[in-house]
Amino acid sequence: MTNPITNHAPQSLTIRTPDDWHLHLRDGAMLHAVLPWTAAHFARAIIMPNLVPPVVTMAEATAYRARILAARPEGSVFQPLMTLYLTEETDPEDVARAHASGLIQAVKLYPAGATTNSASGVTDFARVQPVLDRMAEIGLPLCVHGEVTDGDIDIFDREAVFIDRILDPLRNRTPGLRVIMEHITTSTAADYVRSAPENLAATITTHHLVINRNHILAGGIRPHYYCLPVAKREEHRVALVQAATSGDARFFLGTDSAPHTDPAKLQPCGCAGCFTAPNTLPILAHVFEGAGALDRLEGFTSLHGPAYYRLPPNESHIILTRGTPDIPQHIHTEEGPVTVFDPGFALDWRVA
Repeated sequence: MTNPITNHAPQSLTIRTPDDWHLHLRDGAMLHAVLPWTAAHFARAIIMPNLVPPVVTMAEATAYRARILAARPEGSVFQPLMTLYLTEETDPEDVARAHASGLIQAVKLYPAGATTNSASGVTDFARVQPVLDRMAEIGLPLCVHGEVTDGDIDIFDREAVFIDRILDPLRNRTPGLRVIMEHITTSTAADYVRSAPENLAATITTHHLVINRNHILAGGIRPHYYCLPVAKREEHRVALVQAATSGDARFFLGTDSAPHTDPAKLQPCGCAGCFTAPNTLPILAHVFEGAGALDRLEGFTSLHGPAYYRLPPNESHIILTRGTPDIPQHIHTEEGPVTVFDPGFALDWRVA
């Protein structure tokens, strides 16, 4: 991916402070190590609940939020937007109380076994229908990890099959339910979002705008590019760039920044996830400039997400300037080093 600088290229860009609508902060020592990187550039983030054990109830989300606030750097005003992990035992009224209190902004659906710490996810969708019905009544969004987990379905086809087998019937059964398809990876998913007149949106990650499956597999296995959903063909990456840079308010940023220590990534059965919190904004500026869409970066990072979640955009602003960002290759945690996502090209934007 090239991004030539011309004499007419802008040297700075001011946008409203972004939000991250899909973020993994983990817990304990890892939380303390990674949170400052998000808090430096983002005002708010939707926090994923797939801890061990998962964050299922209002009480558990309250306790997790307190731990996140306690881990913020001194002077930070970063706000975690909490979610609950949907299980087949989730109490619809506990969900409604958590939403009414202002604690949670969404419920997260993991098909059982779909990704990291998803063993408690949903197998029998009929058992969670009362929760979905209650969510539709109160306007609470459902964040969806959109993959089937059947062993006979090729991993590169799992998103498309999920739309046909699970998501479309679920939305037809619960027409008032507001849904966010998280970290979409295919043109099929982007087209499906565009086909819906209302109540459907999608997040797109930083890394899926940059890598395709060749980056993971061609010339040797590169574990730090392995994520779930896995990156697809180049034609799908191009379709995601087109969706992200289109100005369509149904698409917005959810980094899915997912830290794992290098020992956890570099093993016979390595963990899935890319840690992109430190360099997401420089990467996005590069991608959007390459698409001739720098004027649409603010919408993707700072406006579309709040609008879908029915929250005001941030009043503060950040400035991106031309220059090489100071981003480490690794960050150090008490649990071990975490490799920062390498986009594979030189970055020429930085957060001032």
